[in-house]
Amino acid sequence: MKQAPGFLNHTTRHVLFTGKGGVGKTSLATATALALADSGQRVLLVSTDAASNLDDMLGIELRNTPTPVPGAPGLSVLNIDPDNAAQAYRQRVIAQMDASASPAELATVREQLSGACTTEIASFDEFAALFSDGAPHFDHIVFDTAPTGHTLRLLSLPKAWGGFLSGNDRGASCLGPHSGLKMQEARFKAALDALSDPSRTTVVLVTRADKGAIAEAARTSQELRELGLNNQRLAINGVFHASDHTDLVATAIEALEQQALADMPTSLRALPQDQVPLRAFDTVGLPALRALLSPEDAVIKAGIAVAKRAEPAQPTAPLQGLDALADELAASPHGLIMVMGKGGVGKTTVAAALALGLVQRGKTVHLSTTDPAAHLTGTLAGEVAGLRVDRIDPKVETQRYIDKIMAAKSPQLDAQEQALLLEDLRSPCTEEVAVFHAFSRTVSEARSAFVVLDTAPTGHSLLLMDATGAYHRQMTREFEGRGTSHVITPLMRLQDTAYTKIILVTLPEATPVSQASALQDDLRRAGIEPHAWVLNKSVLAAGTHDPLLAARLAGERQQLERMSAGLAKRIFTVPWLIRPPIGLVELSKLVHKPG
Repeated sequence: MKQAPGFLNHTTRHVLFTGKGGVGKTSLATATALALADSGQRVLLVSTDAASNLDDMLGIELRNTPTPVPGAPGLSVLNIDPDNAAQAYRQRVIAQMDASASPAELATVREQLSGACTTEIASFDEFAALFSDGAPHFDHIVFDTAPTGHTLRLLSLPKAWGGFLSGNDRGASCLGPHSGLKMQEARFKAALDALSDPSRTTVVLVTRADKGAIAEAARTSQELRELGLNNQRLAINGVFHASDHTDLVATAIEALEQQALADMPTSLRALPQDQVPLRAFDTVGLPALRALLSPEDAVIKAGIAVAKRAEPAQPTAPLQGLDALADELAASPHGLIMVMGKGGVGKTTVAAALALGLVQRGKTVHLSTTDPAAHLTGTLAGEVAGLRVDRIDPKVETQRYIDKIMAAKSPQLDAQEQALLLEDLRSPCTEEVAVFHAFSRTVSEARSAFVVLDTAPTGHSLLLMDATGAYHRQMTREFEGRGTSHVITPLMRLQDTAYTKIILVTLPEATPVSQASALQDDLRRAGIEPHAWVLNKSVLAAGTHDPLLAARLAGERQQLERMSAGLAKRIFTVPWLIRPPIGLVELSKLVHKPG
């Protein structure tokens, strides 16, 4: 990179970094905020990701109030923590209720405000405040958003809730008193106006030079335009150029990236574009973050992670592949296999390969996904006997849920009451309830067959886990004192290690491994024990001697040792492959059963 990226110049007050999981949104957002602060601006860096790793990058504890970053005058960081946001929202709603409300009415409202939908709305409420009237003391607010599907849901809420509030004077039953939302209506409108104003908001679409990531960036660009967010830029992160063309791994990586860039859709090509090169260092700590967007000569002058030629690296011990994991899973007659992890680590690839591996071993498999971005079909690129593939489609499931509720309750209601019920069900939070019901049905299928579930990126999945826990608590309360031996909730199935196998997928880098570790801690707090870790895209055994790749191998070895030291009970590895694992033939190679 000969000069600084264009998105550092002429920056609007609000800058949103969005894109597929794993493309480097957090790194670029943090480096941008730091560069603006170093230029004398007052900058607030905000994470909207429930699974944020800003604390690892900056070495500070994230809070839900602006926290100054040591060593970076002018820069503060804020994390929109879903739990804290929900608690504050509940308190505001309860406080505005009439003083004459009975204890029973208050208890009902508190129950209505206990679900995942309230968490989502509360998070958006804080997000919207930063666009409408919040953070007046900052020149710029830089947003590090959650992976694409979750972010599109967040950004669509101003229109969704604005339309719902203007057409519903009765209120959404899942959110408690309607005035709890009505009092935020002006803020929602102000947020939408700011998001849509190109003089106030810039969206930086972050991608890698990867076919799938570029395709998602193109889809995201179009969906954002439909929401009115037209001031967009494209940042292509981690672009690699081989310096040793005798290295087959290095030249294959470069060729794949250049082909992906050459095939970029016209709609993306029309956007202002910046390319950020792959660096030899992890973007952890202020020196590395400052170097990320600096010209090459400045990086060399700073003496940061200069890449040198190295001998091909080999792993310290033989590593088992996905074929061994497929053998292990196939030893059971049926079960649920949930593939989880940070966005962009390869969950879909691993889930699809394991499903094929089980089919190869004589099993019948249902492969599904909870990811709004849903890439299963494109990853498989074909059909195979014994494998049923679908997705939990939020729109389809929402309509199915509405139809079910209307069919059950309409016979007891007159025409006006039916109209009110239907209006109530048009609340955006109905989608969260519908998706949870679909998830529960999918989980229960594993009683008699294999179900492989490719989950959404970590933050979105944790919200689904929250809904699962809330439902479990509700069922426990309802059956308290009446015997609960016949009640089996989805959470209980997830906690049953004989029924459910949780597979955590990560990349051999510091941040994804830390993210997987944090997710494992969250699952364990819910009584859910992961079965194994999968280390994806490992180049340790590839024998590369390209200076840049070789410089990164030391970090990979360190992460493998970290995992082996007790972080993961079992480790299985997918090597970096010259041919991408897309399509039935290439995926099958990962889980091939000899003989």
